[in-house]
Amino acid sequence: MSRLRAVVVVPARDEEALIGPTLDALVDQVDEVGRCFGVLLVDDGSTDRTAAVARGRAVGAARRGVPVRVVTGPGSGVGWARRVGMDAACTWLRRDAALPPARGGLVVSTDADTRPTPGWLAALLRAADDGHDVVAGDVRIDPARGLGPEAARRRASAAVVRLAAVRDVDGPGAPHHHFSAANLAITADAYEACGGMPTPPALEDEALLDAVRGAGLAVHRTAAAVVHTSPRTTGRAARGLAVDLALESWRAERRYVHDEFDVPRLAAAATRRGLRVAVVVPAKEVAGTIGGVLSRTVGPLRDAGVVDEVLVVDAASADGTAAVAAAHGARVLQQDDLVPGAGPCRGKGDAMWRALQATDCDVVAFLDGDTEDPTPAHLAGVLGPLLTDDAVAMVRGCFARHRREDDGTLSPHDGGRVTELTARPLLNHHHPLLAGFRQPLAGEFAARRSLLVRLPFPVGYGVEIATLIDALELVGLDALAEVDLGSRQNRHQSLRELGPMAFAVLVAVERRLGRGAVLPSSLRLPWAGDLPAAVPVAERPPVADREPPAVAPRSAAGDRRADVAS
Repeated sequence: MSRLRAVVVVPARDEEALIGPTLDALVDQVDEVGRCFGVLLVDDGSTDRTAAVARGRAVGAARRGVPVRVVTGPGSGVGWARRVGMDAACTWLRRDAALPPARGGLVVSTDADTRPTPGWLAALLRAADDGHDVVAGDVRIDPARGLGPEAARRRASAAVVRLAAVRDVDGPGAPHHHFSAANLAITADAYEACGGMPTPPALEDEALLDAVRGAGLAVHRTAAAVVHTSPRTTGRAARGLAVDLALESWRAERRYVHDEFDVPRLAAAATRRGLRVAVVVPAKEVAGTIGGVLSRTVGPLRDAGVVDEVLVVDAASADGTAAVAAAHGARVLQQDDLVPGAGPCRGKGDAMWRALQATDCDVVAFLDGDTEDPTPAHLAGVLGPLLTDDAVAMVRGCFARHRREDDGTLSPHDGGRVTELTARPLLNHHHPLLAGFRQPLAGEFAARRSLLVRLPFPVGYGVEIATLIDALELVGLDALAEVDLGSRQNRHQSLRELGPMAFAVLVAVERRLGRGAVLPSSLRLPWAGDLPAAVPVAERPPVADREPPAVAPRSAAGDRRADVAS
């Protein structure tokens, strides 16, 4: 073997199907650069034959003069696996080379589902020879597997935005935006100078970029070093390309518009599938709007036979909400009368949990009672995917939310402040697969009862985001859908009133992180004399865990056209 100049590191876990072709493509680089590199595969806790396949390929690679070593990773995630490999690559370059290479040699990183194109390693070595210590190559989706047209278009649009951000930092000459562990190289000296590969659970390449810049090192991007990577949507880490592609796939397949679901189509679908539908409206002091919700949103679908049962769960409203709801044909239940063994009802989410035990319908839709501009689209939209596609388990509504100013004018898209300032940043940070939901706190959503009874329900304003997160864990992203319901106008609250709501959302998300944090149930408000305000953040257990049902269902089992009592 001639002078060792580079070691390529490949972390792998359960990659039996892909690792062979990846190693073949790596070994083929010998045709351009000669016998000057080795390959180091880090088998990070695989339960399949990843290591065995790699060792088999190593035999053929050795005959071509390319040593392939297989080492065992710590089983602690891709960040640690990559670090183990890159640390070992530095040792290999410094200790085992007959002549220590310049600047310690080149440590190269790629992935097990990624195939370098011909000339890839040669381009990285040329860049190093030109004096660049950190080199980032181009990452493209494998053309043999490709993306759908819409996903490809959106990915191209995102690349333009990202490239502009890169050029703001690195100058106008950057040919692409990538700094990806699937295609990067760093000299051993530079690697050690920046402290080695960071080890977060995901996005270790982004952390390495921060370390590189912190060490005063420049990044050279080259379009000559190209890899093709898998478009799979189930990755080995909580973030990264697989998550991005999963979101694009979901967006193309599981986003709908309400006018795709007219009432006759839904009636036929419900009858054909034998599905019974209940509508639940938690209500508190909404006498001025509940009638419109029941007559204009629910009424057309009830009259067409789509809806079997309408439940209004009233919070002992003093304004006549219950009487108005009953006059519009709803079955009115006082929230404290439901599940009496659970004590007084503690909020909207608690009312929804109790209502779930008052119906045995197959599909349950939740609507807000304070909507000022009701339309059948609000209900038809959230029911549509459930009644027409058996693979969908939950549907969330989204709207154009406008805020009504004191003078009566509307400020476009200025509603949903808790969503934009609390829920959306939290989902992007902790649950990136849900980042595509435009209004994760919308009160209009529907789901199959079989899913709802498996979910815990926060008693207060955390219920919408909690049920979304828990549904993702139980049924996966592809079983969740979102429907554009047009526009919606409801009562807006002051900024100070929104604080406790945002607090409840934050607690619901924090509880699902499983970090053992102490979760307070009060929020101290400096503008209210620094006194703590109680915020309902407790959670009710899944209904499926309660046997027998606390309240006998109203409708008869098996009768899809049960009457709607008033």
